[in-house]
Amino acid sequence: MINAIIFDFGDIFINLEKEAQIEAFKKLGLPGPNDELIQINDKFEKGKITELQFLESFQKFIPNVTIIDVRTAWNVIIGEFPLYRLEFLQLLSHKYKLFLLTNTDEIHISKFEHNVGISFFSDFYQCFEKVYYSYEMGMRKPDLNIFTTILNKHDLSAKRTLFIDDKKVNTDAAASLGIHVWNLQVGKEDVVDLFKQKQLPL
Repeated sequence: MINAIIFDFGDIFINLEKEAQIEAFKKLGLPGPNDELIQINDKFEKGKITELQFLESFQKFIPNVTIIDVRTAWNVIIGEFPLYRLEFLQLLSHKYKLFLLTNTDEIHISKFEHNVGISFFSDFYQCFEKVYYSYEMGMRKPDLNIFTTILNKHDLSAKRTLFIDDKKVNTDAAASLGIHVWNLQVGKEDVVDLFKQKQLPL
């Protein structure tokens, strides 16, 4: 019997506009992500570099743009957070211990909070026992330590915990620890369909 659920954030609750972000950077002269920027993003999501260091790293590839231009393009990915998902989460919070675990950075979280407003994000955060951001934890999924940290800190049993994420590499990592998982298929499934997923032992 599941008594705890750990949720990812992007494309689970909030819609991510990934293609729009790529197009925004193309307009600035960056054709697409590269290995160096991906590694820098990983460091930023682990809180290993500052916001300014992260934003300035783009200027190596697009030197004629401002920091504000880069931040604006970076934030294009933050899309809509449908109210029905929050309402579903609020109902769920009365039955289960809920946790949020997301690979993210301070720029995106600030943008999300600005977009939805204090009332909405306060209601959202109140649904969880604890909200875990990778940049505050110093590690990111699919690092196994990020899952064991939450299990141990909250005295959760892996076999009674469900983890929901849209990236298979992350759900595979959690499953290797004995955690139940749902690798949600974006565009085909919605988190509010949780109880329709008959393979989930709820």
